[in-house]
Amino acid sequence: MNLNACFADASLGLPEDVRHLKEAGYFDEAIRLLDRRMAAESSDRMRRNYLVQREILVRMPHEYPYTMEEGLARVREAIPDFTMAELRDYMDSGRITWHFVDGEKHLISSFFGTLEKTVPAFAARLPKKPEAAEPQSHELLDRTGRLNRSVTVMREKGSMSARIRMRAMLRVKDSAFVPGETYRVWLPIPAACIQQSGIELLGFSSPPTHIADEAAAQRTVFWEEKMTENHPFWVEYAYTHTAPYADPLALRADPVQPDFDTGEIAPHVVFTPYIRALCDELTRGVTDPVEKARRFYDYVTTKVTYSFVPDYFTMDSIAETCLRTRRGDCGVQALAFITLCRCAGIPAKWQSGLVADPESVGSHDWAMFYVAPHGWLFADPSFGGSAYRAGAPARHRHYFGNLDVYRCVTVNGYQQPYDPAMRFWRHDPYDNQVGEVEDSKRGYRRFEVEHDTEMLEFREL
Repeated sequence: MNLNACFADASLGLPEDVRHLKEAGYFDEAIRLLDRRMAAESSDRMRRNYLVQREILVRMPHEYPYTMEEGLARVREAIPDFTMAELRDYMDSGRITWHFVDGEKHLISSFFGTLEKTVPAFAARLPKKPEAAEPQSHELLDRTGRLNRSVTVMREKGSMSARIRMRAMLRVKDSAFVPGETYRVWLPIPAACIQQSGIELLGFSSPPTHIADEAAAQRTVFWEEKMTENHPFWVEYAYTHTAPYADPLALRADPVQPDFDTGEIAPHVVFTPYIRALCDELTRGVTDPVEKARRFYDYVTTKVTYSFVPDYFTMDSIAETCLRTRRGDCGVQALAFITLCRCAGIPAKWQSGLVADPESVGSHDWAMFYVAPHGWLFADPSFGGSAYRAGAPARHRHYFGNLDVYRCVTVNGYQQPYDPAMRFWRHDPYDNQVGEVEDSKRGYRRFEVEHDTEMLEFREL
């Protein structure tokens, strides 16, 4: 059985008593009651839902490790005069995500990083980091300068291209490694898409067992190996990335638009009553699909604040949660945009992989939407929101319709299986940015695995 296929039924929810225990953070008791319900359940779909819900209950305590006192101590390591009143205020204002654990408020593991990234007044109180050397060329610009330049180049030339070479690595931590186990390892690799061509796989740590087709929705290289000693798995690859430019607001849409990629994808792309109401409110009196999509983009980029979130595995109804709390990371914001578009009948889908610029590589998610007769366009609510908050209107407009050349696309579909599929729970059942590992008994959690992607060459074409 492919456990990860069960997520398609995970929006069926919990029995009321189990839900109350989950909300109060009594996870062990919730698991005990859910096991009783599962043993008596006759519906296959509900049993699959309960399997997912049970694993969520198992994982949630790890997402919220800090009591309020421990969170305060964590901040005071950097800001000695930080007070409990300030911590509570950040919680009350939604800047810090928290959950009950055994009836006591616990803070999300990433709360400090969220404050550092998104609250200038907090960041200003942190110890100063060494300043970088003065940049000499666009390859050495900070990311803001680099992105501003790409906006100009793409608009003037119609596109921007680069040849990129990277090496991705994944390794089970020594503390989790089991000698003699048979390990199955997946690493993401560049996938064929609108932006990418000339994909080459240049080297491997050892001959892979399988390489997924370039058109795979979540493309990976796969190894299966009985390991007596621990070692890393790696792949080196190169590809050409071309970022095309379009001005969506200059397009004249066909009177009849296609209906592919407009359905729900449970459990997170779901047209709940709230999402239907918000969709109707934002598009009232509008018939043009481009203008509808622009209104959704503007809403997400101006109303939603960037925030680190729990592992997607443990989250409920991601798109609705984002639009209700007005908080979320890049993938959460992308799902909110995609869900609003689909609810309005605009084809939209997920794309993700890496930010891959000359100085840094990191995981990232964004969206695509379709307007006939032009075809697929792009939207990056996270980058657009950053531009909006930075007072950069040209860059904010750019990320409605366009991306940039500093990307590696490994995923062209949301909630898609690997080739071959995993047998046990994935750490992230929806996306694939850094890879996954399982042995003969279980899938490995992210904290049990080391991963890294290194930029080897970035050459603008």
